[in-house]
Amino acid sequence: MARAATTEGKVKAISISEQRGTPKSNVPAVRLSVGLGIEGDAHAGRWHRQLSLLGIESIAKMNTRGAEVGPGDFAENITTEGIDLLRLPVGTRLRLGAECEIEVTQLGKVCHDRCEIFKRVGDCIMPREGIFAKVLKGGEIRAGDCIKVIDDG
Repeated sequence: MARAATTEGKVKAISISEQRGTPKSNVPAVRLSVGLGIEGDAHAGRWHRQLSLLGIESIAKMNTRGAEVGPGDFAENITTEGIDLLRLPVGTRLRLGAECEIEVTQLGKVCHDRCEIFKRVGDCIMPREGIFAKVLKGGEIRAGDCIKVIDDG
């Protein structure tokens, strides 16, 4: 399998929402629960998309197109920095912080409804550049924590 160009980075931001369809808010820390996702997040559940991740580099690309967006605006839970999410195959395991482990379960997604960002700038990167994961080992993660590939599928 192709290995990521960069296998380490950091958690730039963490974002959650209490209800689906509402904007996510940035928080300093969250607790990940095995088989569920982020405790208190509307998208947590026993399915394959417990967490969503998007690189700050992808968000920056949208800002060069006039989107004026930041972490959480694409409904991602974890905004990363310095790790090439687009080159991680399904099955890749990542360590977040000192104790949490997640596994990549899906690359991109189908966007059924045009979000506000798409309506403003004619594009949205989450369907192409966002990835999804399930929680294998829980615990607390904080903005600024290290994120590292520990097994590339």
